[in-house]
Amino acid sequence: DAVIDKDLAGERLASSLGAEIFMILTDVEKVAINFKKENQRFLDVLTLEEARKYYEEGHFPPGNMGPKVLAAIRFVERTGKTAIITSLDKAIDALDGKTGTRIVKK
Repeated sequence: DAVIDKDLAGERLASSLGAEIFMILTDVEKVAINFKKENQRFLDVLTLEEARKYYEEGHFPPGNMGPKVLAAIRFVERTGKTAIITSLDKAIDALDGKTGTRIVKK
């Protein structure tokens, strides 16, 4: 059976519709590298280059944060616009630039 990833499908839809911002909602306020490790670090802003690097280094597990970060990367690649990953309860604050992780072109 084929599985359609909701984050990647959402990215395609957002890109096709010309969305100004692509927001992915999850259960954490910000994306982290070294998740649940002593050197865990939450990320406020990632350039496209940084996001790709951390993704390729395996910081974002498949089936968890991996598809979300990949969808954000693809949106920024295709549109040059901003993607945000945050929690539902922080969505408005993230749109206002107060929280969440933003993936930007540069």
